[in-house]
Amino acid sequence: MQATFSVFTAADEEETVRLLSKVFADRDPPAVAVGLTAAEFEPLVRLFCPKAAAEGLTVVARSTSTGEMVGALLTEDATSPPPPGVESLSLKFDPIFDILGELDAEYKSSHLPDPGEALHLFLLGVDAHFTGHGIAQQLVATCAITEATNKTSQHVFRKQGFVDRVQRSYADHMFDGRKWFASISDHGGPILMDKTWAV
Repeated sequence: MQATFSVFTAADEEETVRLLSKVFADRDPPAVAVGLTAAEFEPLVRLFCPKAAAEGLTVVARSTSTGEMVGALLTEDATSPPPPGVESLSLKFDPIFDILGELDAEYKSSHLPDPGEALHLFLLGVDAHFTGHGIAQQLVATCAITEATNKTSQHVFRKQGFVDRVQRSYADHMFDGRKWFASISDHGGPILMDKTWAV
């Protein structure tokens, strides 16, 4: 399957929202563990779309034969704050934000990039019908920092030269007195990875 890659524009928003929300609700271990639906995930993607269009750092992949969007890499400057409105998302996001926040805080305690220095991969999704064609590999080739939440994405990033920096355990993580991610403990845990600094 051949794909073309282009910089995200506002015209790509609806397809990007649908694609990423479905991929994450269906296949991202933390989203599945807390029971997020695609409809609940959509507002998160939508919050980042205006920023993505303004910064010009997000890339989408389309099938060369149909023009259908088959992948999207939602990125941002690694030092930029989250967009306004994150606090109004479904409470189901709270355990996910908590465990990823722990990764971020530990990482930034020893590796703090300057603005414009590192690209943060926020969300990466490839349509299930188009996996295995190298689309994810091509989308992440220019990225520098990411939180990989499952073994598949961790494998993709390692093939692109990413190095594990900080890890958390799904089995051990507690939020509000509950082990939200115990059902996905076979995924190990999220890993913050980068390819900016040498080991």
